[in-house]
Amino acid sequence: MRPIAELKETESWIFDLDNTLYPASTGLMAEVSSRMTMFVADLLDVEAETALVEQKRMFREHGTTLRGLMNDHAVDPTAFMAYVHAVDYDLVGKNPRLSSVLRTLPGQKIVYTNASVPHARTVLDRLGIADVFSGIFDVAAADYVPKPNPRPYDVLASRHGIDPSRAVMVEDIAHNLEPAAAMGMTTVWVRTDGPTDAYWAAPSEDDDYVHHQTDDLIEWLENVAAYDR
Repeated sequence: MRPIAELKETESWIFDLDNTLYPASTGLMAEVSSRMTMFVADLLDVEAETALVEQKRMFREHGTTLRGLMNDHAVDPTAFMAYVHAVDYDLVGKNPRLSSVLRTLPGQKIVYTNASVPHARTVLDRLGIADVFSGIFDVAAADYVPKPNPRPYDVLASRHGIDPSRAVMVEDIAHNLEPAAAMGMTTVWVRTDGPTDAYWAAPSEDDDYVHHQTDDLIEWLENVAAYDR
């Protein structure tokens, strides 16, 4: 692991959204995933168990269920997003501690998500941190090319004036950090309390693209903010 001292010069903080800025234990992404399964079941006219197997296959092979549906079934991405994000956002509540520490960090804060801007805005509003972020880079901005494909990372950096050597990227899926590290960003893997099958891309002992890791993002950020005060 790299020392926290190197983060003093950070100019850009890039955060994944779901299961990163809030814990998987809220159940919000479980609802989203369930609605993805329902969408696939309705589209293919199959039972939920069969739809779930197909959903997981598309996720593994295409990076997201949406990309798989677009590639294999020409699904309209806006219709899919509207359907799967019709969930109970009250599951996510305000987090004053997260809000406080984010405001102490110097530099711009950006959300980079494989979901949509409306979903991200709603979640950020629920957390009480929407005004902390200067931008949201969603899957539409990425031309529906999901993480960890390297191409949208370059678009993200160009669009938001990010110097990778002075940027930090935070993610709950470790493999999504690999392109960021290759660009020169410092990476942080958040080990969450979600189901183990979410970690299909967890790093092996030989991988070197995870520079920091934590199972408590807020505590980790507080340690960064308090360093050398």
